[in-house]
Amino acid sequence: MNSPEEILKKYWGFSSFRPLQKEVINEIIAGRDVLALMPTGGGKSLCYQVPGLMKEGICMVISPLVALMEDQVKALQEKGIKAMALTGGIHFSEVDSMLDNCIYGNYKFLYLSPERLQQDLVRERIKQMPVNLIAIDEAHCISQWGHDFRPAYLNIADLRNLKPGVPFIGLTATATAPVVKDIAKQLQLHEPVIHQRSFHRDNLAYEVKEVQDKNYYLEQALKEHEESAIIYVRSRKATVEISEFLKKKGISASSFHGGLTRKEKSERLQAWLQDRVRVMVGTNAFGMGIDKANVRTVVHMNLPESLESYFQEAGRAGRNGAFSRAIILTNQSDIPLLKNQFLATLPSVEFVKLVYKKLNAYFRIAYGEGEGSVHHFNFYDFCSKYELNTLQAYNTLLLLDRTSVLNLSEQFQKKTKVRFLVSNKQLSYYLEANPQADAVVKSILRTYGGAFENNIEINISVIAGKAGTTQEEVISILKRLHKEDIAEFEHDQHDTRITFLVPREDETTINPLIPTIKLQISGKTKKIAQVLEYVENKERCRSRQLLEYFGEENTRDCGICSVCKPSAEKLTRDGMRKIYFEIIGLLEQDEHSSREMTEKLSFPEDHVLQVLRVLVEKGALTVTGGNKYKLSHL
Repeated sequence: MNSPEEILKKYWGFSSFRPLQKEVINEIIAGRDVLALMPTGGGKSLCYQVPGLMKEGICMVISPLVALMEDQVKALQEKGIKAMALTGGIHFSEVDSMLDNCIYGNYKFLYLSPERLQQDLVRERIKQMPVNLIAIDEAHCISQWGHDFRPAYLNIADLRNLKPGVPFIGLTATATAPVVKDIAKQLQLHEPVIHQRSFHRDNLAYEVKEVQDKNYYLEQALKEHEESAIIYVRSRKATVEISEFLKKKGISASSFHGGLTRKEKSERLQAWLQDRVRVMVGTNAFGMGIDKANVRTVVHMNLPESLESYFQEAGRAGRNGAFSRAIILTNQSDIPLLKNQFLATLPSVEFVKLVYKKLNAYFRIAYGEGEGSVHHFNFYDFCSKYELNTLQAYNTLLLLDRTSVLNLSEQFQKKTKVRFLVSNKQLSYYLEANPQADAVVKSILRTYGGAFENNIEINISVIAGKAGTTQEEVISILKRLHKEDIAEFEHDQHDTRITFLVPREDETTINPLIPTIKLQISGKTKKIAQVLEYVENKERCRSRQLLEYFGEENTRDCGICSVCKPSAEKLTRDGMRKIYFEIIGLLEQDEHSSREMTEKLSFPEDHVLQVLRVLVEKGALTVTGGNKYKLSHL
């Protein structure tokens, strides 16, 4: 048996472990159950990969993240280590063969989702496997008090009966004290050794900035540190819009969202990881399991849905130890948006029953049938047919997915293909006569090659972003080109795939979910309130607020966050008077936006904005329809 250090050096090329890794590994080697709480980027995977290699047999890793499982398996295979992942979409016979390999093929790692543990075939084969360790990644998902509760995680405890005596290790980067206690209980950990590394980051400045023009401040923030950055937004459309805005400002950027093909995701991720693209604009799913050391800036363009998710996303900055910033950009319009997006769209019990009933009607599934059936459909057509709120319906599908009623896949099966049937010259004549198609056609030609020779796959959202229009308009224009024999256009409308995991039993299927649905509503309401409290608390160090939320004691002011840093330069009465006179001087000449004034005045931006708010409240200034300030008496 090699030592942990020898394994580390042989496969990863490191000569020493990060803080807490060695202690966790030693406990596992001794056969004890462990719960490890380590910050994002703290090297959790090595805590089970090293002992998994040292011990005879195979290490099972339970994870909810398909992309992370695939990435880790690929990384292990590149090191010459035999590993596999049981992800979705694998045929029964292939699963059977893969599990045989785990028993007889000298594999060292098997990654699988908690849903797989419900399959009789998988459970029977696990009994026969020489399992040396069971690792549960994202262990907070097992707790109803966590921010990402997944009922399927509750099945993991069954492994105690299937593999008695095999040590467990639960790993998470975000867990409050009650969640830690609940994880240990739900996983049935036996006298667990709890290793918790402080989440404090000396080099990471947490900032909350109240700004009117978020895009302008984003540009300024990215110019301060011209290294890698992640920008988090709420929608796919916003990823494209923000990345295009940055490109126009001369900042290398790309967008990343669930509507991209696997190939597109891989290409964009590699370009960013290799620093060929500096800024990645993504939805909150981006970054899971990605260890990029030189990210200097993480910006949230919208308020996060929970402090746990924010802490995890912000923690992707500064992993190389360099000073880095995690910035939330906010203004007064964000609070109602946050509540509307995450509270108003939560499905009630009645709505969940309605959607489940309509799904079965849509696919014509008879009572008692449907288990294992797979269906492709257009989500928006489904919502339109039954007049359902799309966000509520989407959240309902996520709930049914998490509670193992069905499996939801958003891998967008649709293939959109285009081929121009006329010559380049003829196409130019057509565009002169039909200028409304010009931007879309030219965006396709500039983005993709070979459109005159072959049917090429295009991404409608990318073309819409580049042409400055909507996806619906792009499709409409391409349909017209097809009708007029200018282009060949294929557009498969299926964008969602559903696999029913249980037979249709209507009330009997949904009623057991009622406590989960009610808990989701109350839990989400509490999470939103905690985010708002954090954002609005401008008196207490932001790092301390976060650390204390996760149960750390004896915290100290960080000295670098947006609360600590300006403490030496608080706005005084004299300073307010000076800013007041200069603002009045500017507005006597012409109307100005807040951005124009902060650029012209030599005062801190937050001080200028503070004086502007006071002047508006006192009625000295009014705001025009174009978001410019003017003197009230003019």
